[in-house]
This record gives sequence, structure tokens and C-alpha cells, in this order.
Amino acid sequence: MCPFLQPNQQKMNNQITPSAVVPVKQLPSAQSSLRAPSFSPVCLVLFLCWVLCICGCSRTYYSAMEKVGVHKRDILVDRVEGARDSQADAQKQFKSALEQFNSVIQLKNTDLKQAYEKLNREYIKSEKAAAKVSERIDKVEDVSEALFDEWEDEIQLYTNKDLQRASKQQLRKTRSRYTKMLASMHTAEASMTPVLRTFRDNVLFLKHNLNAQAIGSLQTEFSSLEKDIDVLIQKMNEAIGQSNAFIAQMGT
Repeated sequence: MCPFLQPNQQKMNNQITPSAVVPVKQLPSAQSSLRAPSFSPVCLVLFLCWVLCICGCSRTYYSAMEKVGVHKRDILVDRVEGARDSQADAQKQFKSALEQFNSVIQLKNTDLKQAYEKLNREYIKSEKAAAKVSERIDKVEDVSEALFDEWEDEIQLYTNKDLQRASKQQLRKTRSRYTKMLASMHTAEASMTPVLRTFRDNVLFLKHNLNAQAIGSLQTEFSSLEKDIDVLIQKMNEAIGQSNAFIAQMGT
């Protein structure tokens, strides 16, 4: 909470007492009770400064890296590699989760609590792996936008028309390859959602039903989850292949 709003909040808290409860028939109309929120000018300034700081953080980082000889092109390649590796790690994790899921449906009732704990750990690891993939993709998008914006601006600085034309053509090719790769990444990213949902549902059901009925439910869900993970792995392999191709092309 903004520190400059605390006195007003304290005043409101002091007014809310049991004796201050108003009967329903005496409540003001919804329209008359609506009030535009009031913010301290200082709070607004601080908020705007925070927004500008966040927006300018990436630019400052890229500028600092360029001063030591690391350009946006290099950073983009590095981040594409990171996104590729995070997808490979996610593949392994989801395979591990599926194996754990399969082992659970083979257990006896006496082992259900331990089975739930193991399966829940696998779900948490899978969730973290998925979040890491999304985070790495976001970083790829951030630097690519900065790179392409800079490239377009610098094309206007050419005095040699032939070089300018060649640079424009190279930009179009690079952007086209990048767009294809990014689309593949997002497709793989989206394929994690149904897996996580199914996984979470079954973990929760097992948590609240540590009995044979829960195991029976897991058994019926296993084939569906297995198919979803197969699709996920296929999409990730495609994205990894697109990433490798893009990295190779950026090096030429």
C-alpha cells in the first residue's frame, strides 16, 4: 500500500465498528456510493517513476552490454539458447512426472499417502519448469524487439543505397525466421497447459481421496495424460529444432 494513503485508510478503519452497521434499507444507492479514488500527487509521481524505471531497465542493460562488446544480436542468440535448453529440461521433467504418475496407479492403498506426496512434488517441479520456459521466451521477445527496432533505425543512416537495400533484405529474412521460431516456441509453451491442468486435477483428487477409488480415477486419466505429454514433447522438439536453425542462421 502506498504510504501516503495510510492515514485515509486508518480513518476508514476507525469508522467501521459494530455500532456503525447500517440497515439494508438505509444504504445509499450504488451510484451515490461510488467515489473516484483519491491519490496523493506524490504517490502518482512515485508510481510513474517506477513504471519508467521498469521500462528503461532493459535498455540500460543492453546499452551497458554494448559498451563491453556484447551486442543485442549476441544477447538474442544467447537467450534463444536459454529458451531451447529450458524446453529440453521441461521435456525431461514432464517425462519424469508421467513415470511417477504411472507408478502411483500400480500402488496399494497402504502406499497412497506417500504416493500423493511424490506425485505432488513432480507436479510442482513440472509447474516450475513450465514457468521457466515462459520466462525464457519472454526474455527472447524483449531483446528481439530492441534488436529489430535498432536495426530499422540504423538502416536510415546508410548513405550507400546498395548497402541499405542489402541490410533491409537481411532484416526481413531474419525477422521472418525469428517469427517462425517464436511461433513454434509459443505452440510448445501452450501445449504444457493441458498437461498441467490434468496433472493438477488428479493430484488434488488423490490428496482428498486416498483410497482405491482415487487410484481408479488416475488409471482412467493416465492414457489421456500420456497423449498430452506426447504432443507436448513433439511440439517442444519442433521448437528446439527451429531454435537450433535460427541460431545457426544468425551465425552466418
